[in-house]
Amino acid sequence: MKALITGASSGIGWDMAHILSKQGYDIIAVARRQDRLEMLKNTLDTNVEIVCCDLSDTEQCKSLVRFAPEVDILINNAGFGVFGDLCSTDLDAELKMIDTNARAMHILTKLFVQEFKKRNSGRILNVASIAAFFPGPLFAGYYASKAYVYRLTQSLAEELRREKSNVTVSVLCPGPVHTEFEDVANVSFGTGKEPMAKGMILESEKVARYAIKKMLRGKLVIIPGKLMKVCAFSRRIVSDKLMAKILYTVQSKKMTKR
Repeated sequence: MKALITGASSGIGWDMAHILSKQGYDIIAVARRQDRLEMLKNTLDTNVEIVCCDLSDTEQCKSLVRFAPEVDILINNAGFGVFGDLCSTDLDAELKMIDTNARAMHILTKLFVQEFKKRNSGRILNVASIAAFFPGPLFAGYYASKAYVYRLTQSLAEELRREKSNVTVSVLCPGPVHTEFEDVANVSFGTGKEPMAKGMILESEKVARYAIKKMLRGKLVIIPGKLMKVCAFSRRIVSDKLMAKILYTVQSKKMTKR
């Protein structure tokens, strides 16, 4: 058994690699940082292949599929955020984010699911965010990219269901998690001890373990944490206009000072 994990050099991807390795899966670990991938390789229990790859590059995504066609699980975890009001954020950084979060996920999902359908087996886990359910002022591009991940996965799942395929796809929608995401996006989710944050911020390892358990059971939408499930449900009763106002206030408090 073999699993390919993008964004495996830190955070949720790192933890997923360890969890799956302990379950007996060989790992293909994909990220940009060679040194971090080497560290990961030295801490896993099974065979590990490391691939340094910039997933914002279309051709590198396609090459990755040619390099590793025989996998049982694909986890599209790579991604990052660009924080700030849309008129002021750096366009090149945003386009790279969209290419990594959405375009690369699309390419890898499409090409791997084609291979999985030929074998009538395989699992795909796409990592979105609770952000996928909401408008995201001050984080607009990131929220939109995760909505793309969420909707594409839902749509593919229905196509596979109608074909009676044994291939499964899942989408992970976690809330705030303390990872390197905060440093890259120049935001802080807080310590988790604040009154508003209690129950919202989860540990990366806990999220990874819950996601893998649900993925292996064929769960389509995976939302770790009771409070995040409530947040996702709230979109049904709170208008997008009001939610945008609320989230602007929440987001404005996340900016870190450097």
